[in-house]
Amino acid sequence: MTSNVVIVGGGLAGAKAAEALRADGYEGSITILTRESHAPYERPPLSKGYLMGKDDRESVFVHPLDWYAEHDIDLRREAEAVSVDSSAHTVTLADGSTLPYDKLLLATGSIPRRLSIPGADLDGVFYLREIDDSEAIKSAFAQSKSVVIIGAGWIGLETAAAARAAGLDVTILEAAALPLVRIVGEQVGQVFAELQRRNGVDLRLEVTVDALVGAYGRVTGVQLADGSVIAADMVIVGVGISPAVALAESAGLTVDNGIVVDEHLQTSDPDIFAVGDVANAFNPRIGEHIRVEHWANALNMPAVAAKGMLGQEAVYDRLPYFYSDQYDLGLEYVGYTAPGGFDEVVIRGDLDGGVFIAFWLREGRVLAGMNANIWDVVDPIRELIHRGTAVDSAALADESIELSAL
Repeated sequence: MTSNVVIVGGGLAGAKAAEALRADGYEGSITILTRESHAPYERPPLSKGYLMGKDDRESVFVHPLDWYAEHDIDLRREAEAVSVDSSAHTVTLADGSTLPYDKLLLATGSIPRRLSIPGADLDGVFYLREIDDSEAIKSAFAQSKSVVIIGAGWIGLETAAAARAAGLDVTILEAAALPLVRIVGEQVGQVFAELQRRNGVDLRLEVTVDALVGAYGRVTGVQLADGSVIAADMVIVGVGISPAVALAESAGLTVDNGIVVDEHLQTSDPDIFAVGDVANAFNPRIGEHIRVEHWANALNMPAVAAKGMLGQEAVYDRLPYFYSDQYDLGLEYVGYTAPGGFDEVVIRGDLDGGVFIAFWLREGRVLAGMNANIWDVVDPIRELIHRGTAVDSAALADESIELSAL
């Protein structure tokens, strides 16, 4: 019988898991461990509304601080878990203390990949993962005139939009031929490139960064492989994230591009579950293990894991979903396709005008869809994916045909 649940991770996933356990009637002990000094919070605002000053600080937190005490949840801040003894069912903390568990949930998230080039340790070089990072970048915006952003992924593109809104000169450096090209393909990747350039960003593609240069311990520029140097008052690095699997490895769990879990979000140890960015979960709807680094997984996975920890049957088969806001472009994306996993992209609407839906297909079946500045269409897009039958590309592109009719 489960009477003691320990949750490691102070993000959205950890907080929602505790919430779900109480909603399911669990009356036993719940402890949340987070190495940060803050209560659990959501990450999307850190590169969007909060970074731009549109959202206030309190809006990023999942629950008010007193919610945890009201629901008899022991929230331990500045309590870093460093290892798990799965045989003894204990978690060891950085201070040497141990905490027993009947069921353990790992919601440890991801870690930004760091540069390993000369100058990477200079002051004025920022990574964005935590609320303190967002606040440091926001403060640096106010004291800077120029920023170089390394990486044109979602974080790079969104922080560029925030920097432009703050009045900075922005340069983005990207090794690939287009932003996000491995994920969205050339047609849609070009949309993001043109969007940044239209908003005054100096976007440089197919470039290699050799070093960061500085003076008196602080970054002053970025040196490219051709020897040229781009001056910068600050640098933001967004070159991807890696799943935080150290605890899972210490527990002897199966790890492969994250913590491997089944459709119930259970790890190779029946008493340990994993959710969020760190979970490489088997999705029965997609038919394979996938690890998704987006907000919707952190929001929706915990309810399934909570039922599993309480011995109830539940399956996680939701399609991945995320959203982004850049300048005047708002978008939603639902579905999943691995890089290079599609053989056709169908555009419905005005691609050049930034009002469109893009569909990624393989053998005529819709795998994913992205609606840009078109709203209330996620449900029919999701249904097209769920049905899994071939769709006529011409009809899919024809705006006179309702999506629901397909």
